[in-house]
Amino acid sequence: MVCRDDGLSDFSALRSRRRDQDVTLVAFDLIELQGDDLRDLPLLDRKRQLSKLLGKTKHVIQFSEHLDHDGAAVFEHACRMGLEGIVSKRIDAPYRSGPPGLAKYGS
Repeated sequence: MVCRDDGLSDFSALRSRRRDQDVTLVAFDLIELQGDDLRDLPLLDRKRQLSKLLGKTKHVIQFSEHLDHDGAAVFEHACRMGLEGIVSKRIDAPYRSGPPGLAKYGS
């Protein structure tokens, strides 16, 4: 992720590589840790381990906090803010491998 001056992500800056020194990786899931496969654990358990792994210090890897809010409200807020996208996962679901797909809102 590369952020604009207003703090919102700027995908075109990331893609163009014109601000490589400002790139931050945003991590929101952890599927393996020290050889242990975590994919069968619920998302919140995986996120707890990821948060513990990254700690509270600032890195080039930033932990993405979990939001426990109504999905429709989060989507509408993201649209109003002009965000380029959101990642949404069920908190109790294991990790599912496979090609990524675009979820349709409301399906």
